[in-house]
Amino acid sequence: MFNLSEANKPTGAKDQDKAEQPQTMLSPEQNLREVKEARNLVEQEKAFRRGIVSIRDLIAPASFQVNSDYLRLGEKFVRTMFVINYPRYISVGWFSPIINLNSTFDIAMFFYPVEAGVILKQLKNKVGALEAQIIADAEKGAARDPLRETALRDIEALRDALTQGTEKFFQFALYVTLYANNKEELDNLTDEVENIFGSRLVYSKRVFFQAEQGFNSTLPLSNDELYICFNMNSSPVASSFPFMSSELTTDNGILYGINRHNNSLILFDRFSLQNANSVVFATSGSGKSYTVKLEVLRSLMMGTEVIIIDPEYEYKHLSDAVGGTYINISLSSDNKINPFDLPRAIGGDARAEDIIRSAVITVKGLLKLMLGALTTEEDSIVDRALLETYAKKDITADADLSQVEPPILQDFQEILEGMDGSADLVMRLKKYTEGTFAGLLNNPTNVKMDNLMVTFSVRDLEDELRPMAIYTIVNYIWNIVRSETKRRILVIDEAWWMMQHEDSAKFIFALVKRCRKYYLGVTTITQDVNDFLRSPYGQAIVTNSSLQLLLKQSPASIDIIAKTFSLTEGEKYLLMECGVGEGIFFAGPRHAAIKVVASYTEDQLITTDPKQLLEIEEAKREFAASMKDGEASVHDMNIDL
Repeated sequence: MFNLSEANKPTGAKDQDKAEQPQTMLSPEQNLREVKEARNLVEQEKAFRRGIVSIRDLIAPASFQVNSDYLRLGEKFVRTMFVINYPRYISVGWFSPIINLNSTFDIAMFFYPVEAGVILKQLKNKVGALEAQIIADAEKGAARDPLRETALRDIEALRDALTQGTEKFFQFALYVTLYANNKEELDNLTDEVENIFGSRLVYSKRVFFQAEQGFNSTLPLSNDELYICFNMNSSPVASSFPFMSSELTTDNGILYGINRHNNSLILFDRFSLQNANSVVFATSGSGKSYTVKLEVLRSLMMGTEVIIIDPEYEYKHLSDAVGGTYINISLSSDNKINPFDLPRAIGGDARAEDIIRSAVITVKGLLKLMLGALTTEEDSIVDRALLETYAKKDITADADLSQVEPPILQDFQEILEGMDGSADLVMRLKKYTEGTFAGLLNNPTNVKMDNLMVTFSVRDLEDELRPMAIYTIVNYIWNIVRSETKRRILVIDEAWWMMQHEDSAKFIFALVKRCRKYYLGVTTITQDVNDFLRSPYGQAIVTNSSLQLLLKQSPASIDIIAKTFSLTEGEKYLLMECGVGEGIFFAGPRHAAIKVVASYTEDQLITTDPKQLLEIEEAKREFAASMKDGEASVHDMNIDL
């Protein structure tokens, strides 16, 4: 404890007090004993310290080797770069390509404020020197120097800004430390960073005989051992700020969620991009169907027509709530679609032979799904049989196609039976006309798409039939879409079913590529990311989709996702660790972390949680029962009266 009364005594009084205190003298034996005890305590302290592991011991590398232009920390090769010059004008966010580089590196920025008075005095002297040089050149009759005139204008503008207080002046140091597994990788990474800097007219150098000082300068110690600075005012210094967050808020569109970088709203119109296609990749239970249903509900509010292919009966509750049409496609269902329907003429000038040829190509793709691989001879027989099948119904190049009735699968089988070399094809086809699967594709079309929301359900179909049914449904939808241009969205859930077969994958890719011309946006949803992206058509579908949504991913698929979407390491970890309804939202060249949010009413309409759905159904039954009891009470009251 510090004694204030003792501290405030005069020096002479303190000495007098010391003199009055008795002095105790120790014998030599006592002195020796105390020295030995102190030495033992020191040894014990050393022994104890040797058994303690400190933070420094944990983070220190196994070895540290200093070379002329790089370090070696254990097995890692490390090099520091520093910026020495900037262009006259530099845009905001110029540093983002370095920040988003998919490599390991450290960045250090040091800002040293400079008093405005000191800078103004130096700028005044510089202005005087430039004006004198310009006047001297004019007196000599020399040509004017644009560099001096530009420098003079810049200095005058900076003097005005500093005087008015709108700008501050700094000395700015920027260092980047790169990490690699070997020397060759380090050199390549250094060249890449230098090229990125150079493309923005920012010139950098590698440390030379200061590798250790450069490494120390980028450690989180705020210790600048290089001190290589560049004079800058506030605006260009601010443009170097490394934390950039994309704003995805527009005047039109629907709310997709909250931007997790800055808590702003992601309001976006998918039809404002070069195409309105979208892909959604996520693991099971991560909220992909919930997110898409929320987009569907909000798109309906904006007057957009929505068509959905529902493989798991997930959209029935939403369809009933908004008054949509729900069409169940199954072997025993009354709803049928004829794959032999003709494409509708577009604009009224399509020739009949072109329409027939398009129909034959589409049906042939379906038959390959049904019959399996075809030999060259079988392919030729099928092609000729299809033309004769349409001709049997008077569908020829000179016919009026608006007055004809398209054939069905049974007509095609009858034509095929009368052709040589078709016995095997007929046997394979009978399963769909006379056998187990006869009720699916062998009937005229009797469904209509005259509602704002139309959903096709294929839940009750066997797995073997699903690709064929989805192929037929998508073809029917495509014919409707091409006949009348409207703002529409087509949702294909569990699209990996279509990617399993080349013909169906090719058909979906052609649809995604051409739909922009008819004001259609295709949303492709899948949880089997590996199968989808390993298909060449799956990769092409992603390329032709301007809107992309990545929700939680599994470790087994994160590598192919990262390669396809050029994700950084931080974005990869975000996708593996994020919660339900969280992920990354891509819109053209911009992307941001998103959290999907819904109101209470929206949540009740779009939820996919089985527990929550059971609670909703129970509440409906209780409400119906209470209404029934109320009606009975009123009836009894009337009888009493």
